[in-house]
Amino acid sequence: MASSLSSSLLLPIGSASRKSLCANRQGVCCVKTRCVSPRLDQITKGPSNNSDLMKRRDVMGLGFVASTLFVDSYGANGAGLPPEEKPRLCDASCEKELENVPMVTTESGLQYKDIVVGSGPSPPVGFQVAANYVAMVPSGQIFDSSLDKGLPYLFRVGSGQVIKGLDEGILSMKVGGKRRLYIPGPLAFPKGLTSAPGRPRVAPSAPVVFDVRLEYIPGLETDEE
Repeated sequence: MASSLSSSLLLPIGSASRKSLCANRQGVCCVKTRCVSPRLDQITKGPSNNSDLMKRRDVMGLGFVASTLFVDSYGANGAGLPPEEKPRLCDASCEKELENVPMVTTESGLQYKDIVVGSGPSPPVGFQVAANYVAMVPSGQIFDSSLDKGLPYLFRVGSGQVIKGLDEGILSMKVGGKRRLYIPGPLAFPKGLTSAPGRPRVAPSAPVVFDVRLEYIPGLETDEE
């Protein structure tokens, strides 16, 4: 998951379009494909009888630029709508119940709380597992989630395909279980993660929190059936 998370967050970061606003030494202001500029004879000859007209044109051009930027900014914020709520594995009632769940601390420093204890088998090392996850910074902001993709994440547990804290945390789970992992910096992302637009950045070796639900173990379930 370490490589998957990195690739999923390396999205192009939005930058201001060159079509939005430009300027040159002649005082030309362009907004998208419409431009407002002084006439060449007015630039070379200096003040003229039409100076008042020129000033009015400049004011109109600047007003158009300002109004366009305001509309673009307003639209970028979803026309004033509140940000869409991201799906989670632990809702508000779950968070309340979690306050009374005892914390387990392992020798490595990993901590976890079982939201739901599964009833299926635990995955052997090297087996492929299917798990849904919601990855957060300690403040609760989500930086990655399999729920956004609509499919559980498949990987071989205990094989170093994901960060150490996630590997260790899932190995002791049972199918059908749901767990919150409090992963310390040394077991998280040594190089950090680049943020996607609207999502928090993960600093190198910073602690992270994962809510994980172990959905199934493909090879093991087939053998048991």
